[in-house]
Amino acid sequence: MKTIDKIPTGKIGRTGKMVTTGMKVGGNYLKYYGKKALNSDLGREELDKDNARDIYDGLKSLKGSALKLAQMLSMEKNLLPGAYVEKFSLAQFSVPPLSAPLVRKTFKKYHGVYPEDLFDTFTSHSVNAASIGQVHKAVKDGKELAVKIQYPGVAESIGSDLALVKPVALKMFNIKGKDAEKFFKEVEGKLLEETDYLLELKQSREISEACAHIPNIRFPKYYEELSSEKIITMDWMEGIHLSEFTKINTDGKKANKIGQTLWDFYMFQIHELKAVHADPHPGNFLIDDQGDLNVLDFGCVKRLPEEFYSPYFDLTQEKNFKDPQILKTRLYELEILKEDDSPEEAAYFSELYYQMLSLFSRPLNSESFDFSDESFLTEISKLSEKYSKDEKLRKMDANRGSEHFIYISRTFMGLYTLLTELKAKVQTRSK
Repeated sequence: MKTIDKIPTGKIGRTGKMVTTGMKVGGNYLKYYGKKALNSDLGREELDKDNARDIYDGLKSLKGSALKLAQMLSMEKNLLPGAYVEKFSLAQFSVPPLSAPLVRKTFKKYHGVYPEDLFDTFTSHSVNAASIGQVHKAVKDGKELAVKIQYPGVAESIGSDLALVKPVALKMFNIKGKDAEKFFKEVEGKLLEETDYLLELKQSREISEACAHIPNIRFPKYYEELSSEKIITMDWMEGIHLSEFTKINTDGKKANKIGQTLWDFYMFQIHELKAVHADPHPGNFLIDDQGDLNVLDFGCVKRLPEEFYSPYFDLTQEKNFKDPQILKTRLYELEILKEDDSPEEAAYFSELYYQMLSLFSRPLNSESFDFSDESFLTEISKLSEKYSKDEKLRKMDANRGSEHFIYISRTFMGLYTLLTELKAKVQTRSK
């Protein structure tokens, strides 16, 4: 894979790259409408494919939060056409890495010494490049290590990157009103946390130690003395990414074992720790030769305050969301309903969230759940599509809900998607 010798870190350079990408997308539309004029039956498949390619090519050269947002969107399969999901999913664990000279220069800037001064051996080529940083293999005192190095300028560019994508996001998600800023602050805050590798080191140790009792799960050991604010060093873990495992696995029992481990891992974090690994994409999980789940990267951890946790999980219980009074009370607590809503708005959003809860919480209200049945995710996708096209909703203020919804929804959808790809049957044992 071609390497990168320079990343635009300044606002002007990054904006210029975005503008260039926008011009390419504009050209794709002109080409599409030209063909459409000659063939009225022409579909959007080619346009989506061309746009997805050009947008991803622009984002991967910027790296950082711009690419991270593409990665997040790739997990929302019900929001984007398939061409975008397919292309943006590359941001999970397959992007062009920094060149060897830039890696060496970046390491010295962050750690004060060159990598060869700290480790016995250090591979100059990346073994895994993603949105925020890339991983190199090293050896020290006979121990194989994974060394994650953050890309230059990532933290400094988050604010300007979000400012660039904000107008698009507001339109895509029909967000209006003065309170919209709280959602962007939530995302910005989490992205900034992901650039703090000392925080990631702390979170990694806390959660891995707390979850060590869960069967069939493994975590790397982290080395504080070999880490810094922009570099994190941990044990090298052998295995294949979960996405690769799902492509080749034919053993249903093994899939069920891994699926159960994933479920138990997430439910323990949510209900016992009130803090959860909120980045459940396949690049963060390895399956080793024993069929155990290896968990990597605790950069994105969402902490659940009691004032959100209690009403949210009360409403995942079927007996509660089917009770009109409990549903109404909890929806006010979760900021879905507002005091100034008209009777029509209150009725509309109560029904909308009743339908969503009825579907989304189905695994949580079962003793077991068969995720090999893809119709569950299909139903979620159809419900989302139904409301995304609802003209009544478009005329209302869709800026609703606590900011905590963003990452807890992402966590559950990511978990459901992983379990579906595994085709796992899980004992859900609702809390």
